[in-house]
Amino acid sequence: MALFDNFRNENGEMSFLGHLDALRWHLFRSAMVIIGFAFTGFFFKDFLFNVVLFGPKQPTFPTFRFMCWLSHRLNMGDSLCVKNIDFKIINTDLSGQFTTHMMVAFIAGFILSLPYILWELWTFIKPALYEKERKYAKGIVFYTTSLFLIGILFGYYVIVPLSVNFLANYQVSESVGNFISLDSYIGTISTVTLVSGAIFELPMVIYFLSKIGLVTPTFMRKYRRHAVIVILIVSAIITPTSDATTLMLVSIPLYILYEISIFVSAFVVRNKQADALKS
Repeated sequence: MALFDNFRNENGEMSFLGHLDALRWHLFRSAMVIIGFAFTGFFFKDFLFNVVLFGPKQPTFPTFRFMCWLSHRLNMGDSLCVKNIDFKIINTDLSGQFTTHMMVAFIAGFILSLPYILWELWTFIKPALYEKERKYAKGIVFYTTSLFLIGILFGYYVIVPLSVNFLANYQVSESVGNFISLDSYIGTISTVTLVSGAIFELPMVIYFLSKIGLVTPTFMRKYRRHAVIVILIVSAIITPTSDATTLMLVSIPLYILYEISIFVSAFVVRNKQADALKS
């Protein structure tokens, strides 16, 4: 770009200030896209709150309907059916609802603009890579975005409704009712879904760790049993319920993710060995 010509040396290479200025423009465009989507989410308040955020507190939520269907299919009667989630969401701060609205709109804007943000970062990093490295990183924006969004959906449709159902109906005494603050409810859902999205980036993390030689498929297979224990612990932490059904619903997808990561690591190692033979 002509804009950065002043930051190039006599060999046509961009200086440190040139890279810094290029990064600034990548971040600026990303911020504008986030703000644009955030404004869109702000104006679709009813859908964002009544359908998306308050959906998991309704017995008609798809996850609860599936659990009830599964319960009947397994001849367990209504044991897995959720018929009532008895709690009220309250706001105690004068500006609480407005600030929560803005925060939710920003989070929605970030999630929706993630593909563009990753693309901007990729276009900034790509020129510094060798042709072989670009080849191995092909599709990185697509795979990173897909894994994150799958993690978001997993957190929203699996972890969040199970957590809401358990925590909202839990009582130490019938004398104590559950009146959940708005920021507590929104904060819990936002944290769970974003953390779930981050956890689902495990295959991408393993890909790059395998590229630099810190992780191998042999290592991951050797410690598979240890990984199972870690997965069970993580599943127990991110879901407050202690029943076996909930633990399985969360831990099985995470274990599948670990197995996929082994396959990814093996793919990277095979490619490195093939390149070594060619050279």
